[in-house]
Amino acid sequence: MSITSESELIGMQRISEVVALTLKQMRNYAQPGMTTKDLDNFGGALLKQYGAKSAPALSYGFPGWTCISLNNEIAHGIPSDKKVLQEGDLINIDVSAELDGFWADNGGSFVLGQDIYHHQPLVDASKKILRKAIDHIKGGVRIAEIGRLIENEANKAGYKVIKNLTGHGIGRQLHEEPSEIANYYDRLNLKRFRKNSVVAIETFISTNSTIANTMKDGWTLVGNRGGFVTQHEHTIVITDGKPIILTEMNEVWD
Repeated sequence: MSITSESELIGMQRISEVVALTLKQMRNYAQPGMTTKDLDNFGGALLKQYGAKSAPALSYGFPGWTCISLNNEIAHGIPSDKKVLQEGDLINIDVSAELDGFWADNGGSFVLGQDIYHHQPLVDASKKILRKAIDHIKGGVRIAEIGRLIENEANKAGYKVIKNLTGHGIGRQLHEEPSEIANYYDRLNLKRFRKNSVVAIETFISTNSTIANTMKDGWTLVGNRGGFVTQHEHTIVITDGKPIILTEMNEVWD
C-alpha cells in the first residue's frame, strides 16, 4: 500500500507494534522442553489479546497462528505437539497479522540457549545483511539492486541466499505489489521502490541451499541441498531518506 494519510500511518504503526511485540514475547517465552505448538498457542493468545487476527490463518488457512520453523526447516513450519524444542536449536518465528484492515509482517531466527551447534554466525549475518539492505532502500532505488546487495553481502560472509523466497509489498493485504523483493540480482526486475509505500523486507541466508522446496505437509519449506537458513524481516515505510522501520520494537537487532 501507499501511505496517503496520517490515519493510514497510525493504522500501520498499530498492527506493526502488535506483530513486533508478539514476536519479541514469543522469542523470550521459548525454552527447551516446550513444543512448537505450545509456543504457537502463546503467540496466538497474544494476538487475540491485542485484538489482531493471524494473517496466515486468515489468508491461507494455515494450521497455526504463527509460522515456527525448526533447525533444517526454512519457513512456514507448522506448529506441532511432536516438535519439542531443545537447547541449541535454530528457531525461526514469523508473525504476521491483521488489525482494523491493516496488515504487518515480521520474523526472526535465533539460537535457543547455548549455541552448541554454532548457528550464531549465520543468525548474525542475516541480521547484519537485513540492516544494511534497509539502510539502502529509498524511493527510486531499483528493487534488483537491493537483491544484489543482499546476495553480495551473503557471499562475502561465506553464505548463499534462497532465491525463491522473497520480501513483498504489504498494508491492506498480507501480500501486495511489489510481489517479489528477491535476495539476489534479478536483471529482469526493472521495478523501483516507491516513496510512501509499505513493504516487508526479509533475508534468507543459507549455508548450503539456494532453493526452498515444499515438504509433503504442503507448507513446510526445506532447502534443496540441506544445511541451515536464517531469516529476519521488518515491515517498513519507504521515504526519500532512511525508511521508517515499523516493526523495530521486535528487537531482533538487540
